[in-house]
Amino acid sequence: MDLSAFPRVALGNWPTPLDEAPRLTAALGGPPVLIKRDDVNGLGAGGNKLRKLEFLLGQAIEQGADTIITFGALQTNHGRQTAAACAKLGLRCELVLTAKVPMSGDAYEKSGNVVLDHMFGANVHVCADAEETVRTYEKVNHDKAVTLPVGGSNGLGTLGYVAAAAELAGQLTERGIDNATIVVPQGSGATAAGIALGTELLGWQGTVHAASVSHSGEDAERELCQLAGDAAELLGTGEPKLGHVTVTDDTIGPGYGVPTQDVWDVLKLFARTEGVILDPVYTGKAAVKFARLAPACDVPVVFLHTGGLPGFYGYAQEAVAQF
Repeated sequence: MDLSAFPRVALGNWPTPLDEAPRLTAALGGPPVLIKRDDVNGLGAGGNKLRKLEFLLGQAIEQGADTIITFGALQTNHGRQTAAACAKLGLRCELVLTAKVPMSGDAYEKSGNVVLDHMFGANVHVCADAEETVRTYEKVNHDKAVTLPVGGSNGLGTLGYVAAAAELAGQLTERGIDNATIVVPQGSGATAAGIALGTELLGWQGTVHAASVSHSGEDAERELCQLAGDAAELLGTGEPKLGHVTVTDDTIGPGYGVPTQDVWDVLKLFARTEGVILDPVYTGKAAVKFARLAPACDVPVVFLHTGGLPGFYGYAQEAVAQF
């Protein structure tokens, strides 16, 4: 998988660690589990979006951009990482955010990713609805601005996790593991799609389980297949089959960004067995699925930790009540 034809900027510290988790393994009572730590990749408090942004911003700079515009919910991890990357690269950053999650109060509206967006120098525009979002976007857009999709999820952004799939497969091979199940959160889709496509192109023997945190399983699977197909088209590798991929939606709960009791319980489990912090929006919901799947697996299970720690503080009031 030669990705050298695509412009790319260096944003993360690669490879990220693949940690054994013996106490978590013992608690779950199944095969060995490991945690792929994309939450500790450096820039802007880390997270999975940096892999996508290396390609997205590489192309934007090649196109002569001086401004990056992107979108998301108020506590968007993608927005925070985009703001940090723009600060590093000397680009203006315009974040057009909407209140997509039924949360309120100072913790959610002013702390976590929101305060970091401002610290990194982004211009933050909070919009009440779709109409205001359109008006705001039209106001900040100009000839030297490049617009990134929600979550950085398009065919080009997906290449970041095609590269990550090769990295992870290599780390597993070094440990003598040639077959495993990878559990990954699926929000905007490109992370799961890149892992799915990358492992297929490698001829890797394992399976990929994408746990949707926002969309129905049917919609999430359609999105994953579309993004993987778009990335494959960029690579010239033909339409992917993705027969080793499963997508589920049974840990979403009431909706995107609304944690369930199972989510709080699994956050406590990861924290008290391995000292690993998950967030209640993405990794927490995927970890609920991981904890259900792992005991029944007959091969090692890898949890892809996509980050999101700053967003945890947006749920401080709820967390205090739990812990």
